[in-house]
Amino acid sequence: MRATPRLLIAGLSGDAGKTAVTLSLLGALRKRGMTIAPFKKGPDYIDAAWLGWAADTVCRNLDTYMVPSEIVRARFVQASSRAQLALIEGNRGLFDGQDTDGTHSSAALSRLLAAPVVLVLNATKATRTLAALVKGCMDFEAGVTVAGVILNRVAGSRHETIIRSTIEKHCGLPVLGALPKLGSDSALLPHRHLGLVPPTESNECDEIKDRLISLAEHHLDLDALVSIAGRVDPLPASAIASDVRPETESATIGVFRDSVFTFYYPENLEALEAAGAKLVTIDSLTDARLPEIDGLYIGGGFPETQLEALVQNDRLMQSVRAAAEAGLPIYAECGGLIYLAKTLHWGDRSHEMAGVFDIDVSMHRKPCGHGYAVMTVDADNPFFEIGAELRGHEFHYTGVTQSAEEATTCLTVGTGVGVGDGRDGLVYRNCFASYMHVHADGVPSWAPGVVRAAARYRQRRLAASATDEENASESEPAIGRNAKENRYAAGPRLARTL
Repeated sequence: MRATPRLLIAGLSGDAGKTAVTLSLLGALRKRGMTIAPFKKGPDYIDAAWLGWAADTVCRNLDTYMVPSEIVRARFVQASSRAQLALIEGNRGLFDGQDTDGTHSSAALSRLLAAPVVLVLNATKATRTLAALVKGCMDFEAGVTVAGVILNRVAGSRHETIIRSTIEKHCGLPVLGALPKLGSDSALLPHRHLGLVPPTESNECDEIKDRLISLAEHHLDLDALVSIAGRVDPLPASAIASDVRPETESATIGVFRDSVFTFYYPENLEALEAAGAKLVTIDSLTDARLPEIDGLYIGGGFPETQLEALVQNDRLMQSVRAAAEAGLPIYAECGGLIYLAKTLHWGDRSHEMAGVFDIDVSMHRKPCGHGYAVMTVDADNPFFEIGAELRGHEFHYTGVTQSAEEATTCLTVGTGVGVGDGRDGLVYRNCFASYMHVHADGVPSWAPGVVRAAARYRQRRLAASATDEENASESEPAIGRNAKENRYAAGPRLARTL
């Protein structure tokens, strides 16, 4: 059995420079012609987008909180099986997890995947102490292999020599690179309120890639890193169990995918297709109306940063609102919730949104919700069974200004914030919106539920269309044309909340 070479890039804390190092390494190895499978530990969409960009392929998230560990490992084996190297970017500090035992930490992921760890050290105003910290990481938990270190933000050659010599002497580890002091990752990558700007919004991607590759080629020992990655044993090739069966009646589901709405786990889209959906991409900035679809999926993103362009395309918003009234199943997460709200307030300005839900949302300076979430379905809705537990995460700077008690919701919040008052999961007709993002591998009922709702809507839509045509054939031609053109006017009586 072939063992895919693999590395986990970790740090002592957040802001150590893990993302810049990982992107630099990806860019340089891709330039050499290597096929790399990139992964991001945790739920982060934006880092994953940059990793996928640098590797010229899909980056997958590895999150043992949202997804069972055995499925995380199976996904990793599956996605890296044809790669020459699998590169994982950790999150936070190496041993930082959900509790004092470090549950769901990067170290725990390294054990799960038997991946050697390369530590990125922020060398700002430190020398020998870094060796003590590295030595502590080496001895802290059994089963975690710290195989080398990369120095970041080194002030000069003397600074580097002292640190390198001390680590090699006291820790017996190789120093695999030393990046010069550039200020922070923001010197290489564009930042704003939620962290990195997604690559789909950057107009400097070519320049950024050149800088990252140059950094790696001049300051990282690429050959040594590749060699360490190859000193691994094969992982057990466990299959991903699934009870998903495609619907006998296919359904077409539209997905908002553009520079505004970018937060989608690839497994979610794949799960919809596995459940029988045909996916159609919709651009929220340029498409004037919805195509003929049976369901709509609006993921997360940054509607607040491109508001002017988004609200100028009010024809699409009107089309979405009309479709919602006609009973179209719509599943929306976070940014999708903002899009479906009545109004978005930001500073002293207000913007009219699609208005599917009679709620107002406001932008705040600090996060309103940030972290993992656990919620329980406790009321009727289009997609989930009552009693189901949903695990996911949320990260949003907007909050619902209207009390959740005034809106119809279907989720009780166990962990997290939701829309407020311990509630989440807004429901209107066949529409559902939540601040929580779910991963299809962690909520296996999600994709079948969405596709079933879309298939039922399709059946009703086709039945209504057939009735309209039959009635039209018995009427004057002009009346028949009007009936056919306005066939969705019959939607509200046909579409009920499921």
